[in-house]
Formats: sequence, C-alpha cells, structure tokens
Amino acid sequence: MKYDRNVVISMELKRDIYSELIKWKKRNSGKVLELKGARQTGKTFILDKFARENYKRFFYINMAQSTGEDFLMCLAQATAWTPGEPRIEKPLHRALQLFDPTFVDDMDTIVVVDEIQESAKVFSLIRQFSREFICHFVVTGSYLGKTLQKGYFLPAGDTEDLMMETLSYEEFLDAIGKRELYETIDLYGSGAHADYDELKAYYEIYCEIGGYPAVVTRYLETGNLDECREVLSQVIRIFVEESLHYFGNILEMNLFEQLFPAIAQLSVREKKGYDNLVKELSEIIYKEDSNKATKTSVNYATAWLYRSDIIGFCGKAVECNPADTRADVRFYFRDLGVARYFLKTGGVTGAAVSGYLSENFVYLDLFKRARRVEISGMAPMFGTYKTGEIDFLVNNTQNEKIYAVEVKAGKSAGKTAQMLLKDGRVEAVYFLKGDTYGGVAERMVTVPIYLAGRVGFDYKR
Repeated sequence: MKYDRNVVISMELKRDIYSELIKWKKRNSGKVLELKGARQTGKTFILDKFARENYKRFFYINMAQSTGEDFLMCLAQATAWTPGEPRIEKPLHRALQLFDPTFVDDMDTIVVVDEIQESAKVFSLIRQFSREFICHFVVTGSYLGKTLQKGYFLPAGDTEDLMMETLSYEEFLDAIGKRELYETIDLYGSGAHADYDELKAYYEIYCEIGGYPAVVTRYLETGNLDECREVLSQVIRIFVEESLHYFGNILEMNLFEQLFPAIAQLSVREKKGYDNLVKELSEIIYKEDSNKATKTSVNYATAWLYRSDIIGFCGKAVECNPADTRADVRFYFRDLGVARYFLKTGGVTGAAVSGYLSENFVYLDLFKRARRVEISGMAPMFGTYKTGEIDFLVNNTQNEKIYAVEVKAGKSAGKTAQMLLKDGRVEAVYFLKGDTYGGVAERMVTVPIYLAGRVGFDYKR
C-alpha cells in the first residue's frame, strides 16, 4: 500500500517528544536533561529545533567534533591554576564565555552537549552544570554505555532523562496524515471497516520498515519498500562499525556481528524464556557450550546493545504472579525494522516472523508505559501459568489491577488466557489480533493490534 502523496505536506517528521521537551523547560527543575536513544533516531535534529524555537541563545558542543575540541581547550584555559594564586571564580562560566563571548547564564540560554560519552572529563561536569548555572543544559549521545567505564562520574540526582525512540506507529501515521483516524476510530469495531483495513495496511508497512527517521523519510519520498530496506541496512552497518570502536579485543569484535541474528533466533525459540540468556547465545554462536572468556565477551556485547538502545529485555512473572518475577529472560528489539532484518538474517521465516513482530510491536508499547510508570516493573513481563504462558502480564499502577495480554496474528484465542479468567487470576484478558475489527465479551476484550497504543487496561465489569 502507498500513501497519497497529496496528503503529505511536509517532510519534517513531527515527534511526540517535542512536547516533553517543552514540559522540561517549563519545570525549570535545575537538573540537566539527559536525552537518551539509539543512533540516528533524530536526537540532534529535535534538540536543534527545540533550542532554536524556545530560547534566545543556543550553544551546541559536539564532543566527537571540532566544537568539542574547542570547548576542551577553553575548559583547560579557564580552569588553569597556579598554587599560591587566588582560586578562579566560576571557571565553567569562564570556559563557556571563552567558547562563545555571547554566552549569558540566564533562562533564555540553552547549552546542548552532544556525544558526551566521548569525554569523561566533560561528562563528569554534569553535576556542576546542574548546580552552578541558571541556564539550561541538555546532554546526549548514542553510545552512553561507555559512561559506565572508570573515569565517568555518574551524576545521580542531578539529571532528568528522556528517551528518544525511533518513530512509533502513531508518529508514522502522523507523517502520512492518518493520525486523527487512528485516534478517533472505535476500538471495538463500530467504525467503517475500510478505515480499519487502511490502518492495518499501514501497520503492516510499519512492521516492514520500522521507525528510523531516515527509513520513514525514504518511504514518504518513494513508497518503495526495497529502498527503505536498503536505507535500514545502511543504518545498521553504521551502528556496527561505530560500535566496534568501543570494543577492546578481537574476540569481542568478531562475535559482535554474529550476535544480532543469534538474538533473533533465540527470541523465537522458547516462549517461556531462558534463565541464562548469555549461555544460550554463546551456544548458538559457537555451536557448543563456550568457555568463561567467551561468555564474558557475549555478556559485554549484549550489554552494549542494551545500553545503545538496540535491544530490550522482558521479564517473567512465575504463575502470573507479579510479586514472583525473573528479570531479563527474553529479548525484543527496540525497532521493528531492525527486528525483521535480523530475523531474516538469522534464517527465521514464515509465521514465526509475523508472530514475533506482532509481539515486539506490543512490547514496544508496554515498554513506554513502564517508563512512564503506567504499568509496574522496570520492563514489560510475560507470564507462565500451569503448563502454558501468556504473552504479557500488565499490572496497571493506576487501578492496581492485573490484566493478561494475548497477541495473536489470526482469530484463535489462547487456552492459558481462558484458564487465567476461569481461575480469577486476572481482571480481564485483552486479545490483540491482526485479523479483527474488535469486540467485547465478558472479561474478554478484543482490539486490533494496530490500536494497542490506545488500550487503557481499565476494563469495567
């Protein structure tokens, strides 16, 4: 399916995070904002837009480019001190004034420090940025996992954080002029079937290409999925090449590219998760139980993918009990295009691909809800119950009730979900299906999967 090019007026992609940046500015908490997110999700673009539209003065420092080198020279000069001489007052203010004489420390000024992970010295100044300045500071970087190394002072309590994801399905619809339809269509099928079918078709395209801005832009320009896949492969290649610069030995570098398809293979193998993901990955990559050094390397590389916001973890609620959970027992990808790419690379085909992508789509929605503390837990979780499992278990923090979520590509209903209802273990079951227009029965709510983001988990009997 192709969008109507007459509907698309602007190629600038609107991002929901912009309103969150506005809220941060208005709060004026005094804390430095740390904008996290994978490479090429649009962090620099949105910060440039936000800063220019909301401040009189905007200073941009990129620690991976010449502006970063310039700032370090200014910092060295401003903080230079000879024993016996008076201490320099406000050396960081002086450093910024040396960097740009127009710098003024007031609320009309914002300083953005990009790729801050490239300088342990500057990263360790975040606490001082927070406590010694009136103006606003934002720090960001694509590989903030590096800051866990020695030499980086973690400024707990002095930062707020926001997560910049790839475009969500809702943002994708916004780009093609269909968001209003998404936000107003009835969840349970009372709208025109043609409207549901249109949203479903766009959902299927979104599952193909994912939400990286460069990929979505190419779709808007051409409507050609093959070209979109080529852009996505370039995004992935750049990420891999840049990541290799942060690895310390040949073993880690060699296994890194093997890790992606191995994660994809592992993700579709076992529905009930693994107690030791690193061990299982090591066995896939090396075809045998690997030695301690190899497991350490796999663990390091996996942690890098997590810290780089490429993959996410899912927990497990034993017997669907949120108080009895196991952390990090399943993988999901943080972008559907990346997920599909590596499922194919890993040799996964057919229904397994569509089934996993459907679950991954719902995972991404629940992941955002967990970050907003709308549902309990640091990450989404699935549940085991008796001899079966439920795709996701949601503990709503607003009404303190528990709901089961079953993700289905077709029309079938899950047996485990039926048992949970019969035994009174959940308030209701939400069936998120690709082949439905929605409906409500006793304690069973069916919603088209592409409307998952609008589900309130607030079923009332």
